Amino acid sequence: MKRLPTALLTLAALAMALPAQARSKKDPAEICAEAETRYQEIYGAPSSEAEGVTVVTMYKYQFCPREITVPVGTTVRWVNVDKRTSHSVKIGTDPESDRAFPEEHIEFTFLFPGSQDYICGPHWESHDMIGMVTVTE
Repeated sequence: MKRLPTALLTLAALAMALPAQARSKKDPAEICAEAETRYQEIYGAPSSEAEGVTVVTMYKYQFCPREITVPVGTTVRWVNVDKRTSHSVKIGTDPESDRAFPEEHIEFTFLFPGSQDYICGPHWESHDMIGMVTVTE
């Protein structure tokens, strides 16, 4: 069995330690376009036509869109359009949601104005899966 040079192994280890976005060659806008296509394949209509909610898709370790602005009283629905992985949503100091598996969703209604970061519990550190919602009056 042939051994790889130590320098090559070190480079491979460093590459794996980088966040997914740093390793990925795909533009976030391209990934979000794919997420919208997946959403339409699953639900038969654009995410913008979801009734009574604002949709954020979760796809390839990204929230799409990453930042949103909504009025007080809006329900945001995070929809997992990935094919094989689960995601969660953790907003501020609130407990982390249950996992949403492919084609499942998580909802939260924002009742107070302000900006709030949110994360995917299992993927925010390893994949930089972080978003922000700004709630206006």
